[in-house]
Amino acid sequence: MGWLETHRGTVCRWEVDHVDHFTVAYYFARFQEATATLLAALGLDPAARGRSAPACRVEGCHVRYLRELRAGDLLHIRSGVSALDGPSLTLVHEVYDSGDGACCTTVVQRARLAGPDGAPAPDDERRRAAERYRVDWEPPAGERPAAPPPRGDEGFVDAARDVVKPGEVDAEGHATWAAYIHRFSAANGQAIAAFGMTPAYMRAERRGFSTFEFRLELPGALAAGDPVLVRSGLVHLGTSSLRLLHRLANARTGQVAATLEQAGVHLDLDARRPVALPDALRDRARALVVPRS
Repeated sequence: MGWLETHRGTVCRWEVDHVDHFTVAYYFARFQEATATLLAALGLDPAARGRSAPACRVEGCHVRYLRELRAGDLLHIRSGVSALDGPSLTLVHEVYDSGDGACCTTVVQRARLAGPDGAPAPDDERRRAAERYRVDWEPPAGERPAAPPPRGDEGFVDAARDVVKPGEVDAEGHATWAAYIHRFSAANGQAIAAFGMTPAYMRAERRGFSTFEFRLELPGALAAGDPVLVRSGLVHLGTSSLRLLHRLANARTGQVAATLEQAGVHLDLDARRPVALPDALRDRARALVVPRS
């Protein structure tokens, strides 16, 4: 059967950020919906699988933002399974501008199937479900693998702190992906303000921060009422580009629930294109870069 349409909708005015484009957390709300729809088609959603069928958990994803979506834009998502490898599935989603048909965003997710006792699900069960939506998909030519993260947290700073709200959990009682991304976005704002990319600077200079890539890892989970702490570090500094690593943990236990490597550019809001960081900001940022090894 190949590709399955898993979402069709629009960008609401209240889903647009101060840079005047679709807020990344609301992309992730759509990604989670698309994933749930695809898993339901595979018979792997919580309602269908019951206690005996295999569960499917997304462990991480790589997102590439190729083109902006803005308030009022129409969008749709198609989804499929691009690979089967042992107990693992690779799920792919493509976000399209329904107005002109352009692909705006790609999402590649690593998912793992397991039985109710945590053991890998039998191959025949996995394959029968996944083969119906098998698609041919390759990453763009020249795409680089993820660089190793810093080993410790030296140079990282406390960048976001709050509590998971009851309205931020899914049907299984876990914090949604959007809940994590909202906190990572807040942490990003705090981290870049430390070297001068403050809201006041961006308003005065007509500048912003525009994300073009996410690498999200989901080693744990949070529930309503859990205290959250995000620690962030600047791991790369370019002429106009920045790359930050955020670690989100349960502040009570210290257990990491999610990490996000976020790459973006210093954006000219009028020209809608990257522009070099001023020397003064770059000098201050250089002093904050956390080495990867």
